[in-house]
Amino acid sequence: MEQNIEGKIGTQKYLCTISWRNGELLMDEPESIGGRDLGPDPFSTFLASLAGCTLSTLRMYIDRKGWDIPEIQISMNLAQQAGEELETTIFKTLTFSGNVSEEQKERLLVIADKCPISKLLKGNIIINTTI
Repeated sequence: MEQNIEGKIGTQKYLCTISWRNGELLMDEPESIGGRDLGPDPFSTFLASLAGCTLSTLRMYIDRKGWDIPEIQISMNLAQQAGEELETTIFKTLTFSGNVSEEQKERLLVIADKCPISKLLKGNIIINTTI
């Protein structure tokens, strides 16, 4: 990436400020677990990254093909199951406006899984934390 993503938290429980190239994003937890719900929680932000990447990738492909699909919608959620290893399942549902053939839908499902964030998540991730 061009620049680091920066984050900070003060004394207000769970409220984080995340900075990137041109702005800031507040992240918080829901009131039900002690936050003030002033921004998306980390899981929502994670899913938002995948949603945005999927939508952008699909839009680029649809435009390149010249297909008449004016709007793409995505709905996402995730569930985790503890066991020997934590297993996370991401549920992603796409809907398209306009007349989309079954052949186009099949191709768009393949393309949706080729977005860079999908590829990153399906790859081997190493997190190197330092102080």
